[in-house]
Amino acid sequence: MRHVPRAAPGQQSCSVDELRTLFLFEKLNDEQLAWLCREGHIEQIEPGPVYREGDPATCFYVLLEGVIVMSRRVGGEDIEVRRMSERGIYAGAFNAYLDRAPQVYNSSLRVTVPSRFFVLEARAFAQLMRDWFPMAVHLLDGLFFGSQNTQQVIGQRERLLALGALSAGLTHELNNPASAAIRAASALRERVAGMRNKLGLIAAGPYDRAALVALIRLQEDAADRVSKAPALTPIEASDREDAVSAWLEDHGIAGGWDIAPTFVQAGLEPGWLDQVAASVDGEILEGAVRWLNYTVETELLMNEIEESANRISALVGAAKQYSQLDRVPFQVVDVHELLDSTLTMLSGKLGEQITVLKEYDRSLPRVPVYAAELNQVWTNLIDNAVAAMNGVGTLTVRTGRDGDRILVEIADTGPGVPPEIQERIFEPFFTTKPVGEGTGLGLDISWRIVVHKHHGDLRVQSIPGDTRFQVRLPLTTPEPEHTEGVD
Repeated sequence: MRHVPRAAPGQQSCSVDELRTLFLFEKLNDEQLAWLCREGHIEQIEPGPVYREGDPATCFYVLLEGVIVMSRRVGGEDIEVRRMSERGIYAGAFNAYLDRAPQVYNSSLRVTVPSRFFVLEARAFAQLMRDWFPMAVHLLDGLFFGSQNTQQVIGQRERLLALGALSAGLTHELNNPASAAIRAASALRERVAGMRNKLGLIAAGPYDRAALVALIRLQEDAADRVSKAPALTPIEASDREDAVSAWLEDHGIAGGWDIAPTFVQAGLEPGWLDQVAASVDGEILEGAVRWLNYTVETELLMNEIEESANRISALVGAAKQYSQLDRVPFQVVDVHELLDSTLTMLSGKLGEQITVLKEYDRSLPRVPVYAAELNQVWTNLIDNAVAAMNGVGTLTVRTGRDGDRILVEIADTGPGVPPEIQERIFEPFFTTKPVGEGTGLGLDISWRIVVHKHHGDLRVQSIPGDTRFQVRLPLTTPEPEHTEGVD
């Protein structure tokens, strides 16, 4: 659709002499300048909008006099990008000669004072570029789309590297409980075999019915106490083990130092062992104690297997939450679940020298988001924070409400982002890491996911020791996206 100026735009014919004074046209010859005057015109525009972001790009504008303001749409708001008054600056359909580029305005333009422009239709500007500068068009075409393709390829590579790192971390996290479960199962097999052997000895031994009934009652009580055993400090555990060992030694039971830790872990003290001594004859006391020791050990080992299995299940659940397997791309979620699953997936990378603080506002409502892509944002921001702290410091994940949006902050105690580069860190390919260690796309991808995909806002506040990446997401459903999809 052809751009339609506002009412009474005040169009005029242009002058070759005036065009020659603009740096953009100073190298053109008289014939070329005359062609521009025939195809274009001078337009006087009063204060107000000239064109809006996303509209069909129909005209190429060159400022002759006045003041222009360029802005971008971010999270439902127009954010001023540049304010300029220099003669010869241009805007509008300056990519019209690129056939594969989307022919829409990529920003909004308004004037703050009455301003004069040289205006050329996009069709004419495209013809000019292809006829007068064919080689330049080929070079610019290659640069524009080559950069896009490079960005896509490197972005895919970066996601694969991140996935590899996450997979390695998840494998490590799964290996610990799996190994613990295998060890516990092996030990349990030995204890059950011992119990079978001890049961045979009991059956052949001098146990009367009353003693067996008492022993079974004590066995059930011991098993019940295992699940209720209190957590002890190392000093408390050591003191109780000494007391149980002394009791066993006083009652003629050898190897008490080996049995005592098991009883203490199950919450059994000398007072409980006194009940055992009172329930059975002295000649069978040692056999009864060792039988009860087998019972306690099997309960502890089964608890360990259960805890390991639960840990594995929780890790698999976190992985599913993180990857959003079997879930629709767009859904209403609790943002804290996404943050927790990302922290779980990255736990191997965080290490023991990084303290993680969670300051969650649990009153926040569920929000409509592209969950898997938001997890990629959290991953990039947390990964950057860990790298900035060089593996030592405090990572704070904070949530709250900011007007009609939710606020998520990823904060670190690293050296901070220098003020001179804070405005550039979201640019594609910009990185402060050494060559080969960073692609410079992590924050660019995050910015596009938050801003373009969710109509939110991503910014950074940084001083040494306190760097905060702030993500603001609307509480309502984002409008359908009109820009290119996020890679």
